Amino acid sequence: MLSEGSFHNQRQFPFSTQKRLAPSFATHFITMIHHFLLIAYPAQGHINPALQFAKRLIHLGAHVTFSTTLHLHRRISNKLTIPGLNYVPFSDGYDNGFKAKHESDFALYQSELKLRGSEFLSNILLSNAKHGGHTFTCLVYTLTISWVAEVGRGFHLPSALLWVQPATVFDIFYHQFHGYSDYLYEKTKDKESSSLCSIELPGLALLLAPNDLPSFLVASSSSSNLSSVFLPVFEEHFRVLDNDTNPIVLVNTFEALESEALRAVDKLNVISIGPLIPFDTSYGGDIYQSSADYIEWLDSKPELSVVYVSFGSLFVLSKIQMEELARALLDCGHPFLWVIREKDKKGEEEKEEDEELSCIEELEKSGKIVKWCSQVEVLLHPSLGCFLTHCGWNSTMECLVSGVPVVAFPQKIDQKTNAKLIEDQWKIGVRVDHVVNDEEIVKGEEIKKCLDIVMGNGEKGVELRKNAKKWKGLAKEAVNEGGSSHKNLMSFLDDIVG
Repeated sequence: MLSEGSFHNQRQFPFSTQKRLAPSFATHFITMIHHFLLIAYPAQGHINPALQFAKRLIHLGAHVTFSTTLHLHRRISNKLTIPGLNYVPFSDGYDNGFKAKHESDFALYQSELKLRGSEFLSNILLSNAKHGGHTFTCLVYTLTISWVAEVGRGFHLPSALLWVQPATVFDIFYHQFHGYSDYLYEKTKDKESSSLCSIELPGLALLLAPNDLPSFLVASSSSSNLSSVFLPVFEEHFRVLDNDTNPIVLVNTFEALESEALRAVDKLNVISIGPLIPFDTSYGGDIYQSSADYIEWLDSKPELSVVYVSFGSLFVLSKIQMEELARALLDCGHPFLWVIREKDKKGEEEKEEDEELSCIEELEKSGKIVKWCSQVEVLLHPSLGCFLTHCGWNSTMECLVSGVPVVAFPQKIDQKTNAKLIEDQWKIGVRVDHVVNDEEIVKGEEIKKCLDIVMGNGEKGVELRKNAKKWKGLAKEAVNEGGSSHKNLMSFLDDIVG
């Protein structure tokens, strides 16, 4: 039997989604209370938007049972507690955490996660029905766990995929698995000439270069080992969707942002429900403990003066690249807040890699270095001038909602595509990775040049700030009552009732 948690401290909503529903819809909705089972892959980039989606559903009257692995559940330091939400974590077999020594370990983990997760899901669905609990009306799941939909199908339970990357990336992957894999391979196999290639895909107006594609799809990419693990996982997603009689993909984006991409695949019901960002300054799902005093430090800085630097919860730059970035931050002359996560120590062989930056004393005089912070809180601070980011999709959406321009420093997965959109489609930032050396390192001079553009008062800097402000307004419109994402979510709930 599911147990309800203790619920308190209802949060306040800055957007007007807090307005009362129209009486006709509210009356109809209450007579059929939805109970969603929302399962998130155990990673910060999945947990955050999934929890925001849970908030939206609960605000419209639904109950949500949120589930991820026991290890990640234990790590969440500021768990969201609101009426209508309860947590039921499950064991993936790695309750003390999963650490991969080799790429092949990821394949083993995915297999174990599927085996144990499927067993958990079957048991919770059987138990809930047997003990007369609220019957689940829908399963929602994030990326790389398509087995959720397959288990749900066995119980005749509808499901929806919560796509936590842009619609453009969804389209690219769709085409990869629907007739374009050879085309993309030919365009990306030759590293030397690939920069001259133009890639065209149906429904996408953007011309793409290999450096704009998700890294798993680039034949010459250094992530090819991980591609052998995760490409089949993504392919399985689309196989499951193709076999569904009513495939639903809920995308963390909004109509004005990706109108063409949302319509590029007409065989699937692709619905924008974003931006899935916090309704306050906290996601309620941080897996790292925030450092202290950074808000007081930001308070002491002039408006629009600070460069914020973070590469998210997954990626750690090499020591060489960190030194180049450090030199750029010192040379640009602006105060900076830099998030540098602690590395997992694996042994003496990494001693040299874990050494402090050579200019650490200079850095601590010119800026502030923290191990983690509440990113939305930082981005909304008036002292922020720009965000130097890895372009993870959560970070990208947070920039758009906060109206902060970007220095884009993409690493892997979907981040190259996100950076392409940031620079060429939404025009809120510039990329540093157009110029790399033979070791694929971006030199400090190139990083400084981009910082000078975004932080400067030249024509380009002014344009970027103007565009960032425009997208901030459009993002808020989308989730306001009557906005595109708000209406889409209402329609989705009506469809589940039907």
